[in-house]
Amino acid sequence: MKSPIRVAVTGAAGQIGYSLLFRIASGAMFGPDQPVILQLIEAPIEKALKALEGVAMELDDCAFPLLKGIVQTSDPAVGFKDANWCLLVGAKPRGPGMERADLLKDNGAIFIGQGKIIDAVAADDARIAVVGNPANTNCMIAASQAKRLPAERFTAMVRLDQNRAQTQLAKKAGVDLTAVKDIFIYGNHSPTMFPAFAHATINGAPATSVITDSAWLQGPFCETVGKRGAAIIAARGLSSAASAANALVDHVRSLVTPGAIHSVAVKSEGRYGFDANVWAGMPVRTTTPGSYEVIEGYAMDDFAKSKIAATNKELAEERAFVASMIS
Repeated sequence: MKSPIRVAVTGAAGQIGYSLLFRIASGAMFGPDQPVILQLIEAPIEKALKALEGVAMELDDCAFPLLKGIVQTSDPAVGFKDANWCLLVGAKPRGPGMERADLLKDNGAIFIGQGKIIDAVAADDARIAVVGNPANTNCMIAASQAKRLPAERFTAMVRLDQNRAQTQLAKKAGVDLTAVKDIFIYGNHSPTMFPAFAHATINGAPATSVITDSAWLQGPFCETVGKRGAAIIAARGLSSAASAANALVDHVRSLVTPGAIHSVAVKSEGRYGFDANVWAGMPVRTTTPGSYEVIEGYAMDDFAKSKIAATNKELAEERAFVASMIS
């Protein structure tokens, strides 16, 4: 059996964390032959740490053969120590009356600290995946603090948007989910993100030749995917948890599977018209476990260019809000 890898998870006792940890321990994320040690990090709040204790008890009670150890801590220096994967799930939520700029600055302080500590104590091969919103900019902030770990090690999750888009196209076309391929997400993990339907295929044919309703593709489809999180909150009274955890499993599983083609938010370096210094969703191909290359060269029509311009504007504004914190 392989040596265990260390997986650090922030917000480990939260809703997403609770849906996520059992999937990791079962082998869904890293494979059925990869043992793991879970390093669970929670806020230094008595209620949260007590909940974390209960989660650890349940993990023990599942008797997962691949789970070789559990660390429970409120100290990030302990939780990120020698971690091969750092899954940054926890973030401060937006409260009533809170402006987006305030949320960005509050989370900025959190992710500055986490970025510094990860860079100092995580394993040499550490990879970082950010889920806590605003995920793209939180990822950028954490990466800005790294001196040892390169920027490409820091990714943010747009896989939930990809999964939502894939399902919506399959339902509209009346086909099995697996018939839909190459639906990629560009830009921010927010209502401005763009699901690039013109690149997608359905049973090998261009999606736009199967779904000829361009008004639906440009309108309700994009809107449904972009506002799905708000719709779930309205329906269940709580934000997406199980689907977000599942998307993170997909995100990491694809990043450790050579040849996988999927959507990831990475440092744009100016690709597809994005500001060079923002983290933007775009298609990537996994090359070796944990490494990837951005797939370039997809042609964009005027509609796609307008959508990318809008989501890039939001990302650039978010970066401007926190510029003084990361300069």
